[in-house]
This record gives sequence, structure tokens and C-alpha cells, in this order.
Amino acid sequence: MAERWDIFCRVVDNWGDIGVCWRLASALAGEGLQVRLWIDDASALTWMAPAGCPGVQVCPWPAAAPADGPAQVVLETFGCELPPAYVGAMAAMARPPVWVNLEYLSAEDYVQRSHRLPSPIFSGPGAGLTRWYFYPGFSVHTGGLLRERDLRQRQQAFERSAWRRRHGIAEGQMAVSLFCYEPPALGAWLQTLAGSGRAHLLLTPGRASAAFARSQAGQSARPDGQLAVTHLPTCSQSEFDELLWASDFNCVRGEDSLVRALWAGKPLLWQIYPQDDGAHHAKLDAFLDWLQAPASLRRLHHAWNGMAAPASLPSPGDAVLYREWSDCVLRARERLWAQPDLLSELRRFVDEKS
Repeated sequence: MAERWDIFCRVVDNWGDIGVCWRLASALAGEGLQVRLWIDDASALTWMAPAGCPGVQVCPWPAAAPADGPAQVVLETFGCELPPAYVGAMAAMARPPVWVNLEYLSAEDYVQRSHRLPSPIFSGPGAGLTRWYFYPGFSVHTGGLLRERDLRQRQQAFERSAWRRRHGIAEGQMAVSLFCYEPPALGAWLQTLAGSGRAHLLLTPGRASAAFARSQAGQSARPDGQLAVTHLPTCSQSEFDELLWASDFNCVRGEDSLVRALWAGKPLLWQIYPQDDGAHHAKLDAFLDWLQAPASLRRLHHAWNGMAAPASLPSPGDAVLYREWSDCVLRARERLWAQPDLLSELRRFVDEKS
């Protein structure tokens, strides 16, 4: 059994990569494994995981191989390239580590075709080694989604009413969390949301707050008077989970928060990470197909992600639509509960290749 794991992560321009890596490292440590997280910028962990995690050692991106050598399992996450000196140390081992390239999450068909494929290394310091592609995903033919062993129990024990009272959400209000980049339809959708007369926006800091402020600056009829707004501070990952559990509708972005919103089981709106070549459009549609999203929810996603004009935006304040969207997400969550999770699949794969 592989007891020592090295996870490599480079922070690009948001918190998704480090968020996934920290959750995975913590989950592995929770099963008694020793984990080193090698990362080029660990600053976000000061608020994302202020208490740290027993069994997880956070290390700066290495310029040389560690003195005690590579671990038995090496995770290269999201296309970050391992330091050449570290790869050379792997190749020099009598029994090289299991080298896994953990890829981005997608519901597209290529994921199932590419999952678990080998990539032999023919040149450079890693010549002779094999790197394995491992894809998270939504079907049983992928690596699954990250799901802590105690997630369901924590969620069931969560005191939702108390959380909502602490955050000033009145009885009968619809709590809407907003975690996003800069959705093109944000201003129009907030006006629609304000029209319900009972929405309470829970605004996360950073880009979501900035996007909200900009959307309001150009409005002749600002929704402030009709839309209650709470500005939230930065929070830990577990506190972010609670935000999603407490809300009635969740706007999320990237991949880590999408997975957390699916586990929350509430209607959701996903802003996918935009790509210059428009590849994110196919990725979004593949997800909506898997979700079996109703036409109204699909239309909202397209407008939110700039794929359609923000005209006549459907609102979660519509009781009929809300019920339809809620049923859709709950059915999707049940499908996911019935499937193996990412940690189990990853460990099973490593055991096979060790």
C-alpha cells in the first residue's frame, strides 16, 4: 500500500486548483496517509484552511529533489509540470512512484476515452517512466468526484436555520449565494432577481463583489432597495460548504465550487472558466446534458456565460421553475451518491499500478 503521496500544484489565476488540491490532500491524510503538497503560492491557504490538517505538509515549489526522495505516489495536477530534478529522482529509483496526471473536470465524451490511459516518457530526465492520465468526471467510467467520507453526515448535522438567522436572512426570504467571475448577464439578472421581492444576496469577496459593484454602477434603477445584500468575508472551505447548504440557490464558478454545489443539492448556476477559443461552450453544454437541465435552466446558463443575450432571464424566484430546477439537481445528486468517489477511485488505481 502506498503510504506517502506528493501532490504538485501551481496556482494560475483563481482558487480552483489549490482548492481541489487541498481538499484532496486533506482527504488522503484523513485516511492515515502522509501527504506533501508542493505549491508555488500557498497564500490562499491562510484563509482557505487556517487550521491546516494533520498529515499534510505544505512545501514550497522545489528547485531540487527532496533529500528523502520522491513519495510512492506523485500527483501532477492540472497540467503543471514537475521540476526536472524531481523527475530525474523518480527515474533513478529502483521502484519508481506511480505518476498520475490529475486532469480537469469535464462531462465531455473524451474524458471517458482518455481516463486511465498511459503516457510513456521517451526522453528527458523522466525517460523510461510512465505517466497516467486520471480524469475526474460525472460517470462511472471516469474517476468520479471528490467527496469526503463524512460529507453526508456533516451536511445532515448542519443547523441551517441558525446559520440563516446569524446572517440576517428573514423568514420567507430566498438566500442566493454569489461566487462568480464577471458574468455578462449579472446586472440584468440582479434586476430580475430583485423583482421577486424576497431575494437576499450573499455576496462573496473578491471578483464577485467587484463584479456586483460594477454592475450596479451603470444601473439607472438599482436593485438595492428591493434586494437585501450581505457582504461576506473570506472563509474556509468548510465554511464555504455551509454557505452553499444554507442558501436556496447557488451561483458558483470553476470546478471545485461546482462539485460542492452539486453535493449541496440546491438549484445552481455555474459560470464556467472562460477560454479564448470558446472551448468552454462545449464543456458547459456537456455538463448541462449530463445534468438533464430543463430548457429554462439551460437558457439561464447560456446567458450567464455569454453564449446568449441576457433577455427574459428566468429567475429562481419563479416557484414553478424553482421546483423544476430543484428536482433536477436532486436527481443528479442521487446519481452521484450511487457512484464511487474520486478518492476511492484514485486509491484503487494506485493499488493496481503499484
